[in-house]
Amino acid sequence: MEGTDPVNKKLAAALSGGAVLVLALSGCGDDGNEKLDSWAKQVCDKVQPQAKKIESANAAIQKETSDNSAPAVVQKTDSKAFQDMSDAYKAIGDAVDKAGAPNVDGGEKKQQDAVKELDKISTSYADLRKQVDKLDTGDQAKFAEGLKNIAGELAKLSQSGSDALKNLEEGDVGKAMAKQESCKSASATPSGS
Repeated sequence: MEGTDPVNKKLAAALSGGAVLVLALSGCGDDGNEKLDSWAKQVCDKVQPQAKKIESANAAIQKETSDNSAPAVVQKTDSKAFQDMSDAYKAIGDAVDKAGAPNVDGGEKKQQDAVKELDKISTSYADLRKQVDKLDTGDQAKFAEGLKNIAGELAKLSQSGSDALKNLEEGDVGKAMAKQESCKSASATPSGS
């Protein structure tokens, strides 16, 4: 049983990084740009439930991994969590897409880049789900090895996640998003780093 413990911790740590993407939806400042404010409200209102979904998925994985659960239980939990994350990032991408370009210089490029990146992340989580579904839960050592590979993928994924929104949130866009109640509450949760 001990064999999976450090791997589980690594998996949980990599996952908590994934939540950073959505929690990054904040900043500070004030600016009188009504068009931009309404764009930010539209995006933030849609992002908030998805942020909660990602947080719950992270929490579920962290609980199973820290409880040192049986491989079959870890597999089932991880599989569902990865699917939830995939759906959530897709929904965030759709929200940014539907909102249109923010009313700032280069807004269209920022928006398109973010949508592209969010969709890519959604696909990556769906791929991780397939990987975890294929793991051999009957062989503890093999299962632990498989989880280790998945943890490595996750770490990369969480980094590209925060990069995706960093560009979108630069300058006035970030300020406008920071004023929205729904983005504030999405970012108020500690990321557990």
